[in-house]
Amino acid sequence: MTTETSEQTQKYLGLTSPVSTSEPTKEDSRLTESLELALHPHGVFESEDESQKRINVLDKINKLVKEWIYEVSQSKNMDEHMIEQVGGQIYTFGSYRLGVNQKGADIDTLCVAPRHIDRNEFFTTFYEKLKKLSEVKELRAVPDAYVPVIKMTFDGIELDMLFARLALQAITKEQDLCELSLLKNLDEKSVRSLNGCRVTDEIIKLVPQQESFRLALRAIKLWAKKKGIYSNVLGFLGGVSWAMLVARVCQLYPNAAAATIVNKFFLVYDQWKWPQPVLLKHPDSDEAAKQGLSFPEWDPRVNHKDRFHLMPIITPAYPQQNSTFNVTNSTRNIMTMEFKRGLEVTNAIFAGKDDWESLFKPSDFFTRYKHYIVVIAKAATADHQLEWNGLVESKIRFLVANLESIDHIILAHVSTESFCSKSEDDEQTKWFIGLEFGRTDNVNINLTDQIRHFTSDVYHKAVNIQLYKDDMVLDVLHVRKKELKNYLPQDVYNRVGLKKKSFVKRNSLSMSPNNDTGGNSPDVNGHNETNKNLNESSETRKRPRTSDSVSSDNSNSIDFKTNKNSSDSSVPPKRARLSDSQSSDNSHIVDFKNSGSGRSANDSPITVRINNHNSFFRAKKNGSVVTESEYLPQQTLTIL
Repeated sequence: MTTETSEQTQKYLGLTSPVSTSEPTKEDSRLTESLELALHPHGVFESEDESQKRINVLDKINKLVKEWIYEVSQSKNMDEHMIEQVGGQIYTFGSYRLGVNQKGADIDTLCVAPRHIDRNEFFTTFYEKLKKLSEVKELRAVPDAYVPVIKMTFDGIELDMLFARLALQAITKEQDLCELSLLKNLDEKSVRSLNGCRVTDEIIKLVPQQESFRLALRAIKLWAKKKGIYSNVLGFLGGVSWAMLVARVCQLYPNAAAATIVNKFFLVYDQWKWPQPVLLKHPDSDEAAKQGLSFPEWDPRVNHKDRFHLMPIITPAYPQQNSTFNVTNSTRNIMTMEFKRGLEVTNAIFAGKDDWESLFKPSDFFTRYKHYIVVIAKAATADHQLEWNGLVESKIRFLVANLESIDHIILAHVSTESFCSKSEDDEQTKWFIGLEFGRTDNVNINLTDQIRHFTSDVYHKAVNIQLYKDDMVLDVLHVRKKELKNYLPQDVYNRVGLKKKSFVKRNSLSMSPNNDTGGNSPDVNGHNETNKNLNESSETRKRPRTSDSVSSDNSNSIDFKTNKNSSDSSVPPKRARLSDSQSSDNSHIVDFKNSGSGRSANDSPITVRINNHNSFFRAKKNGSVVTESEYLPQQTLTIL
């Protein structure tokens, strides 16, 4: 009996035995068919032509890598016979390797080279080889990243290419990257680069039913993107994390149909006790130690920093890592809320009271909050903007974490959807962060330190990695929901269902930018707005000349002193005007009603203050730093 039980246990994948081994019912199969039909309109399946194009691109890249390795080998005066044997290979990982890539998705690739090819040559000679190809567009190298990468678009297909050098004389087509012995004598960057392929292959091995896993993962990835929670860089989850979450549910319900997996996915993670980690298998630490490997692993018992991870999802390949270290309090709260909503919807679907399309409804991000922070990155050229975007986006999660630390802000929700635009003067990208405030009495909320720390950190990082160009600009603005029209593309503004209103109202002050013409902007009744707003749009503001006059205290300030009872029609409206004088408090002050859930219109106002938030450090080409206030023209908005 004991032997029988042991054999039965061995058939199961994962750390624990399954919750249920029930076979799918006819209703489960029907719901799975309807799920697949519901996914098709959303472009989650590629056509045969598109799949073939990807295969062709990978074949070209593989030949290019072999050709490059051959050339480098020749330059090192290697024997011709040996050169012909050294090989080299391109491997894929991520969504493409899992078989769940969508239309237009990028391909994660890994260039594996023999021991006489080093990483520096990959980022120099191979990079230069790519630059000469007409098929290659938007090429950029990030050699100093945590996982060094070359990004490009090859014949219309986006590619991320990592590099790893193995301690082998030759790399054959049949080389298995999952062997622990391959990690011997490798540097940490090569190990991290190899980890993508090793993790993907382990996930595939640890899933009991590949077909159900793939269809369920397609559904979960679409749902996550629609709800705005699919982005590792912004503090949510990336593709590999979602894959591991789905894989764990597949282990718990090994015979379930895809529709059941989707429903159980929300059930499991709605009840999950974070920060309890999600693991697909026992760590390989003991086996690795036997082979003399001692790379850093995720282990909160040993590593103090690992204890502060909020939502750990641990990769199954040695060295095990937490794939979600970017998660913040706000992003975890948003995801757990979406798990709960997803469970409600899928329960209704299984009860016959709803359909799958309800699960894939877009996020209500732009109507959910009353107040937003807008981060605007811009540069004069497309190449500069591409580099600048990547850096700014990688730092936004730190701004979110800083905002979370402020009393009375209970949620800082960053949208994973960014918006690009182009004008005669520059190219720019905008990100939006929704703010939710708790119930409170009268209070001043000062965002100055958090915003200044964020902007100065971005600029200093750009200087340190020699990325900064003098046309790179970063703005951080506060806007209200009714002002989003000035920052969102028109089609997006219409899509999210925001009402078109005049932003100039009785008893209120507008923070909206000037219109594109630079003159007075008419409201919906045809009246001209005579008050020029200092908080100008990134699309319309011309870059100021360094010769512009500057006031002595080097500040941009707006003083909004709104009457607490200004909603009373008996109170005459305040009027704003531009003044040559500088206000003494050197700040942006905005009074508004608290936007916390359930907040009534009669509750006390909160004052948000951003003191001179544009006076962050800027860098010149020669490496020196100056404050932006040295070349920004000064204007002051005062109340009559």
